[in-house]
Amino acid sequence: MPKAIKLFVKYVEAVNYRIGRIAMYGIFVMAGILLWSSISKTFFLPSLWTLEMAQFAMVAYYILGGPYSIQLNANVRMDLLYANWSPKKKACFDSVTVLLLLFYLGVMLYGAIDSTAYAFQYGERNPTAWRPVLWPIKTLMCLGFLLMLLQSLAELCKDIAKIRGEEI
Repeated sequence: MPKAIKLFVKYVEAVNYRIGRIAMYGIFVMAGILLWSSISKTFFLPSLWTLEMAQFAMVAYYILGGPYSIQLNANVRMDLLYANWSPKKKACFDSVTVLLLLFYLGVMLYGAIDSTAYAFQYGERNPTAWRPVLWPIKTLMCLGFLLMLLQSLAELCKDIAKIRGEEI
């Protein structure tokens, strides 16, 4: 494989590894928010922001952890046939499915960018009592889709190298 592709894979995986390791602590942020929600509803006045903030924390956790999950091969797959295949056959199958994933992520990123631009332009807010602005979480979603798209592209490069009998 060309050196540029090897560097691309190396840097994409390094960035997604670091972001994924940080993002996995988002579950504790969400748990803390939900704990505060329970405490405030029991002993104090209920907080308006806790449910939506927990949802935003979960979105950040899920979206930013996705590329890390792909990198570790921790994604769900049907192992009934796949587990018995040779590494080269797995790479062939994975390269086809990654192409479908790239198309899907491209469509998602396109929609997310459009939605984020709308949120910035019109100051979009959630229609609830708290009414938080939506551009921060939508921007985070765009970043997550972009990182997942780059990680999927890196996986495609690794699969092609494996088909050619090389390792990245």
